[in-house]
Amino acid sequence: MQGLTILSVSLGSSKRDKEAKTELLGVPITIRRIGADGKLYRAVEMIERFAKEVDAIGLGGIDLYLWAGKKKFVIRDALKLVRSAHDTIVADGSAVKNTLEKEQIEYLIEHHPEIPIVGSRILVVSGVDRAGMSIALSQYAKEIIFGDLMFGLGIPLQLKSYKAVTRLAYILLPILTKLPFQLLYPTGEKQEEVKPKYAKWLAWADVIAGDFHFIRRNLSKAMAGKTVITNTTTEEDRALLKERGLKWLITTTPVIDGRSFGTNVLEAGIWALMKHFGDELTETNFRIYLNKLSIKPTIFDLETSEVEGGN
Repeated sequence: MQGLTILSVSLGSSKRDKEAKTELLGVPITIRRIGADGKLYRAVEMIERFAKEVDAIGLGGIDLYLWAGKKKFVIRDALKLVRSAHDTIVADGSAVKNTLEKEQIEYLIEHHPEIPIVGSRILVVSGVDRAGMSIALSQYAKEIIFGDLMFGLGIPLQLKSYKAVTRLAYILLPILTKLPFQLLYPTGEKQEEVKPKYAKWLAWADVIAGDFHFIRRNLSKAMAGKTVITNTTTEEDRALLKERGLKWLITTTPVIDGRSFGTNVLEAGIWALMKHFGDELTETNFRIYLNKLSIKPTIFDLETSEVEGGN
């Protein structure tokens, strides 16, 4: 059977580049991740160069949409990347974040009570790009804090409900989405740095959830026994978390050849599968394919090195 090729073009560091092979619904999939080292023009060039050679493109290290509840705002820099792909499918991972991640939190609550989510103190590093996860975790937390202002804008204020995130997002996102994306998110070599500015909030939390680069950059040394729920982690990332004493690492995307790829890769793969099988590229069909894949969270017990789950 003819396989599919998924290319993830990331604004992140090229040091995290990876190529891997897997299979989804019986179709061989080749995944390639290439980093632009924080340079938007280089990402545009890569997409223009490879768009006609691949079945779908994932946007890594940048979101196309940020969310205020059910309303989405387009990031201007990401739109430049989408346009450079012409007719090739482009995915930013938001469809996965708004569906699968919510369901996976509920799966963890039901099937893994040993992972201390219910009644815990939870930090979601950014709620505007993790709507599904934010809503689900809010239902079970003893206390919850959203770090959108801290980690995204460098403003030392905490938001104490997803409703507060949504209200603020309605006001700020029309402005922020027009700014250079590097002002909002670590790109290139900044993704490799650990420069804690808000580490005390990671130390405060029992569970830290959301974008891994925000988490990694602000890692506290006081992480013993804590849980991280994220994705896009490498073997080196897991070693770092284990060194800091974490107990649980849960990735919401499958681990392929030692690495959990971003939600953009999984989403791009699903859209490509739908086209491959001749189905319309609709949200309804996306949900059907996601259910067919039956993806479960991958659970790493960092203390014992045991791994469970995945697709």
